[in-house]
Amino acid sequence: MSKIAFLFPGQGAQTVGMGRRLAESLPAARRLYDRAQELLGYDLGKLCFEGPAEVLDSTIYSQPALFVTSLAALESLRAQSPATVLSCEAAAGLSLGEYTAMVFAGIMNFDEGLMMVQKRGAAMQEAADATPSGMVTILGLDRVQVEALCEQARQGEILQIANLLCPDMLVVSGTNGACLRAAELAPKMGAMKAVPLAVAGAFHTKIMCPADERCAEALAEVHMQAPKITVIFNVDAQPHDDPEDIRRLMVKQIINPVRWEESMRYLLAQGFDQFYEVGPGRVLRSLLRRIARKVECQSVDV
Repeated sequence: MSKIAFLFPGQGAQTVGMGRRLAESLPAARRLYDRAQELLGYDLGKLCFEGPAEVLDSTIYSQPALFVTSLAALESLRAQSPATVLSCEAAAGLSLGEYTAMVFAGIMNFDEGLMMVQKRGAAMQEAADATPSGMVTILGLDRVQVEALCEQARQGEILQIANLLCPDMLVVSGTNGACLRAAELAPKMGAMKAVPLAVAGAFHTKIMCPADERCAEALAEVHMQAPKITVIFNVDAQPHDDPEDIRRLMVKQIINPVRWEESMRYLLAQGFDQFYEVGPGRVLRSLLRRIARKVECQSVDV
């Protein structure tokens, strides 16, 4: 019998129009957007469905939008194949998606999860505004080579590995100057490509330090309980059950690398062989294919 795991996407997967079909055809999805409007004080559904893109792409809006739309996709899967949802034994989420995974696993409820995501997005946007910074995807170099690249490009500024996504695909994060130097140096060091990302700042680095403190304060007020299924966490690519441990991990996640490849390899080693990417985009499906080409991963359309 297959072992099923759900994967929830992170920031960058958002697109204008996401969730519209679900909200129009599925009452359970519509209720999520309506509840989000009550809690947030603005029409999140309209922003997801109609944009504009420059607003949806901003950190303070994209994080709640992805959180709600991914859970709407989950309701779609639940309606189409309830047995699949009931059979799911594990979940993981990429950065922001970790909150979606936690709500699915019952660690926190929808309302608390949404308000945490809103506070997280606002804190990260504020930290990014304070220090001009960004992120660059490096293709074709391994971890040791990317660390050497960071060492050369840093020149006294902040630059470090932020996302370990899959073999030969890593993301570095740091000040704008360091990111620019990394993008220029990468091809000279053998990289296939260096792609600057359209993000607000250097996520998963110490540049986000003010945000981790604010998230710690907010998380202290959130009621958490042990997960009902296994959740693999970004910081150490391991499962955790204790709510206090989880609270600490979610604070550390703000300034520490996302160990996504290791997280997937942990699930594969535990015998998980059927994956679902639940939410916008197909990035996680593509990454899993690079890690284990023959493993099945289905996308749940939004």
